[in-house]
Amino acid sequence: MGKKIEKALSKEKNQSSVSQDVDDDPNKTAEPSYKCVGNFQTDFPEMCRRSTIVPSPSVVMRPKPGPPPPPPETKPEKGSKEKGKQTAPIPEPEPEPEVNEDGEPVEPPPKTYTTKDKFEYFKPCVQVEIDPLDKGEAVTEIYIRGWKIDQTMMEIFQSCWPPLEKLHTINLWEAGLTGEMLHLMASFLPLCVNLKNLILDGNPVKEENFHELIGEDSIIQNLSLRFCCISEVGARNIGASLGTTKFANTKLLSLNLSGNCIGDEGACHIAKGLRLNRNLLSLTLSSNKIGNKGAAKIAEALSRFALCHEEVVERRRLMSERGSPDRKTPPPSRRADSKDRPGSVRSSGTHADTKKTREKPSARKKEPKGKEAKDQEITKGGKKEKEDPKGTQKKASMVTDGAKTIGMKTKDKKKDKKPSATELEVDVLEVINPLMEEADFIDGELMIAGNRVLINLNLSRNEIGESGLQALLKAVQYQTTLTLDSRSSGTGLMRLCLTRNAVPADNDILKKITDHMIAKDPFYKSPVTPDSEQS
Repeated sequence: MGKKIEKALSKEKNQSSVSQDVDDDPNKTAEPSYKCVGNFQTDFPEMCRRSTIVPSPSVVMRPKPGPPPPPPETKPEKGSKEKGKQTAPIPEPEPEPEVNEDGEPVEPPPKTYTTKDKFEYFKPCVQVEIDPLDKGEAVTEIYIRGWKIDQTMMEIFQSCWPPLEKLHTINLWEAGLTGEMLHLMASFLPLCVNLKNLILDGNPVKEENFHELIGEDSIIQNLSLRFCCISEVGARNIGASLGTTKFANTKLLSLNLSGNCIGDEGACHIAKGLRLNRNLLSLTLSSNKIGNKGAAKIAEALSRFALCHEEVVERRRLMSERGSPDRKTPPPSRRADSKDRPGSVRSSGTHADTKKTREKPSARKKEPKGKEAKDQEITKGGKKEKEDPKGTQKKASMVTDGAKTIGMKTKDKKKDKKPSATELEVDVLEVINPLMEEADFIDGELMIAGNRVLINLNLSRNEIGESGLQALLKAVQYQTTLTLDSRSSGTGLMRLCLTRNAVPADNDILKKITDHMIAKDPFYKSPVTPDSEQS
C-alpha cells in the first residue's frame, strides 16, 4: 500500500515539473498586443481581459429619466366589411385585485422603473452616452461614479480613450484618484482630440497637482474640481497655470472650484493668475472661506492694478522686440550712411543693394508670350478646351490667400508680376499680451486695466464683509466706465453672485452691487407687474 502511494506522489511531482518547464519555455509565442480600434464597448473588455481584471466592469448605457413608452396602436382587422371604419378592440377582462389579510386591496408597484438585486447597484460599471447618429457605436460621454480606480485601470483608459474620436466629456466622481493618476491623465488627455469637459468632483489628492491638467498642452475647456480639498498650495499652482508673465492658458473657459479650502491666500494666487489671463469666462469660488483680503485682490485684478517688477521687465522686453527691426535682414552699413561721403555713394551703398535684393526673389523664367493665356482659353461654340501637350498642370489665373483675391491678367505686364510677400500674408488674429496694453503712470507705478474677459464670478457662501464688498463695487463700476473707452477689450462682469456672505441680505453695498449688475445680466427678467401687463 505504501509503495502505491509513493508512486502516485512521484507521478504528481513529474507532472508539476513538466508544467513548470512548459510555462517557463522561452520559445513559447506570446499573445499579440491588442490595438484599440475606437469602439469602447469592444476595446475596454478586451483590455481588461489582457490585464487579468476578472470580472471586468460592465459598459452600460447611462440611465435617463423619461416618460413611459406610449401604448401600442391598434390596427383594424383585414376582414372588416365596412371600409373606413375600424372595429373596436375586444376589451380584455380586468384581473381581480389582490387582497391582503385584512381584505384591503393591494396597490400594484409603479411601472416607471425596474427593480434589481441589491448587490447589482454596488458592482462597478462604466456608464456611457452614445451618439445617436452613429448607429450606437461612437461614445461621446463617459461616467464613472463611486468606485475606486487603480493604476492598472487608468493605464487601460490610456489605451481606450484617445481612439474615441467623438468623446467630449469625462466624469470621474469619487473615483479615488491619486497624484500619479493625475499625472498620467495629463499626459494622454491631449490625445483625445474633441475632449472639452472634465469633471473630477470628490477626488481629494494629497499632491494637489490638478494644475497639470491645464498645462501648455491641455485642450480642456470646462474643468470642475468641486470638493477636492484644494488648499492654498493647489490654488497657487492653479493660479500659475491660468497666467504668468511667460505663459497664459488659452483653452480653459470655465473653472469650478466650489467646496474647497482655498481661503484668502489661495484667492490671492487665483487673482494673480486672472491678471494676465484673457480667456477664462466663468469662475466659481463658492464655499471656500474667502474673506475681505481675497475679495479685494480679485477686485483689483478685475479693475486696475500696478505692474510688479517682473511684469515691468517683461513689458519692456516685449516692447523692444516689437519695435526692433527684422533680424534676418542685415543692418545698413554705417560707412555708407556717413554724412561725410557724397550722396551718390551713400545711395549706391544702400538703396541700390536693397533694390537688387528685392528683385532677386521675384526673378523667374518667363514663358513665351501668350502661352499661359492659350492654355486657359476656352473657345465658344461648343469646342473643346486645348490640352497641355506636356501634361503639366495649368497655371491658375487667380491667387487667393484666404482674405484677399488678386486677379492677374496675362496681357498686362504690370499685373503679371509675382505678388509681393505683404499681399500674400494671411490675416491672423493676433492675441495681444495684457502687458502690452496702454498703461498710466500714477504715483510712480505703471497701472494697466484688469481682466474684462471674465463675465461670470461666483463668490457665494464665503466670509466676505463690507470692505470686500466695497472693493468689488468699485471694480464693477470701473469696468462699466472702461467699456465706454476705446481701450476696452471685453464687456467685464455680467453676473456676480455674493449671496450668503458675512453681511445681511439688506446691506446697502450689496444692494448697490445687485442693482448695478441687474442691468448687465443677460438672463435677468424683470418681474411682471399689473402696469406692465396693461401696457
